[in-house]
Amino acid sequence: MLRPFAEDLWIADGPIANVAGFHYPTRMAVIRLSGGGLFVWSPVALSDALKAAVDGLGAVRSIVAPNSLHDRHLAAWRQAYPDAAMPAPPGLRVRRNDLTFDDDLADGSVHDWSGEIDHVLVHGNLITTEVVFFHRQSRTAIFSDLIQHFSPDWFSGWRAVIARLDLMTAAQPEVPRKFRNAFVGRRVARESLRRVLAWPAERVLMAHAPPVTQDGQAFIRRAFRWLGV
Repeated sequence: MLRPFAEDLWIADGPIANVAGFHYPTRMAVIRLSGGGLFVWSPVALSDALKAAVDGLGAVRSIVAPNSLHDRHLAAWRQAYPDAAMPAPPGLRVRRNDLTFDDDLADGSVHDWSGEIDHVLVHGNLITTEVVFFHRQSRTAIFSDLIQHFSPDWFSGWRAVIARLDLMTAAQPEVPRKFRNAFVGRRVARESLRRVLAWPAERVLMAHAPPVTQDGQAFIRRAFRWLGV
């Protein structure tokens, strides 16, 4: 269920997602903007209880997928909130031609929430172009897949070995090796991350790692130290 994370920012954990036999926890965030409308990030499965909790916060104005991989529940949310804007991150229009998107998440694109939530596209990765967000009021940076952390016993058998080699179960949250290796455009990736590091982030939310509640900027810099930013 929804629980407060910072002022006008709530998070909710959804059901476990099975991706090629790997089980991923899911997490969404809801931000209430100054006008009272809600920005929903990476929506999880929409239950009656979750919908009631969201509706109790305000009217959903935007439903945002942070990359082309976080799309499982967009159709249900679109059906529940047909008047909400749903922009497409890079690559998702092609993957989900069954969905209707209102506009695109692009560098410099302007949306209803742009005055209160910043966004940066992290370019140069073959797997996906992740859109990282920053809620100015709470000083919270929001990542989806680029930083992950699981306990060593989360996976079992050969998947535990793969997860360890991939840094998914490292001692600290890390950028998984599969994403590191997929950064073929490292110069543009560094430019993107420098824009992220310019944010005065105190907190960091991630879809697949425990939240960080202090020294967020230093946390992000450490996670991407291998990229030379």
